[in-house]
Amino acid sequence: MTANIHDFDGPRAPGGRLGHATGLSCRECGKTVELGPHYACEDCFGPLEVRYDYPRLTRADIESGPRNIWRYAPLLPVPADVARRPTTEPGCTRLVRADSLARELGMRKLWIKDDRDNPTHSFKDRVVAVALVAATEMGFKVLACPSTGNLANAVAAAAARAGVRSVVLVPADLEPQKILTTAVYGGTFITVDGTYDDVNRLASELAGEHDDWAFVNVNVRPYYAEGSKTLGFEIAEQLGWRLPEQIVVPVASGAQLVKVDKGFREFVSLGLVPGASWRAFGAQASGCAPVSAAFAAGHDVVRPVRPSTIAKSLAIGNPADGPYALDVARRTGGAIADVSDEEIVDSIKLLARTEGIFGETAGGVTVGVLRKLLSSGQLDPEAETVIINSGDGLKTLDAVAPAVTVPAAIRPTLEAFEEAGTR
Repeated sequence: MTANIHDFDGPRAPGGRLGHATGLSCRECGKTVELGPHYACEDCFGPLEVRYDYPRLTRADIESGPRNIWRYAPLLPVPADVARRPTTEPGCTRLVRADSLARELGMRKLWIKDDRDNPTHSFKDRVVAVALVAATEMGFKVLACPSTGNLANAVAAAAARAGVRSVVLVPADLEPQKILTTAVYGGTFITVDGTYDDVNRLASELAGEHDDWAFVNVNVRPYYAEGSKTLGFEIAEQLGWRLPEQIVVPVASGAQLVKVDKGFREFVSLGLVPGASWRAFGAQASGCAPVSAAFAAGHDVVRPVRPSTIAKSLAIGNPADGPYALDVARRTGGAIADVSDEEIVDSIKLLARTEGIFGETAGGVTVGVLRKLLSSGQLDPEAETVIINSGDGLKTLDAVAPAVTVPAAIRPTLEAFEEAGTR
């Protein structure tokens, strides 16, 4: 449906309808504000984050919940009846024991959190589901986003499921698979000549012009970002209510790494998992590695870059959560590193060959950085490790096509088969 802006009085505070969320606080100066469509501190312009009055919660409470992210609803900024809302119901994706890949890399125990299983085949369904529900409670009428592809898919699908209008903007040079799998949902879809950062600036301007549009990663970003915590929650639950010793996470804006770490910390503070230390590692493509460069240089400030990489889902040259990703890596004794496009493709093929998992380019980045950090001694091969495959390789076919050999057709005879099989 199309909202009429003239009938809209502007977004509102949700009036206690966001579960156990109690307010927003600035990550920089600590100032607190009421829940509502706020995303930057009025005093210091720092980013805002959701605060909670955490409930008493047991493992049994969670295990009795639905088989999607709403089993963690008490730890998210969503209403208590969220499981009855029309959402895409993402989450509860597989945690795969990767013994073959571990043997190849000389590791003792390796797991892959495979988020291809989500409704639009990437982890973005998690964050969009939370953003959609929160935005609805605040009175927004349109779900929108700037995107590098996966988010575009997730927003278009979630809006269609909820019966609201979507507006999605992406760089025009996006992978054709992601273009098609956004357009099919029928919302307003705009391609822009420019990088993701150009698209993001345009989205920020549009958010100022249309006060009934919820740009999930702009004006409702504090709520949207909380959805990534569910990756951390699920990993801990699927490991038998414990935390891994090491985790490797792809880094675009940096929010996924930051929120997985937050999810681990919340489970520890609530007594749902034993207190333990973990090391968090971030993975970037060398063609867009501002956070990796800052980590290597020992800087706290991330210097923007112009992306040039096949890993377009990670091609954010000015990552909003980059400084906080640095904080997480350093606090936990981890690191942030990057790999070349050639290493990305080789790692996609390695993951497919060893585990039967066809990851998108972001998955190749994560496996590539895993290999690199093992080689440099920064990752412990004896420590139990989880890596995140955040999307499906069917979305980034162009990246691997030149590196894969498709055999020529043979005649339908035994002799032709035998000849082909010996080549």
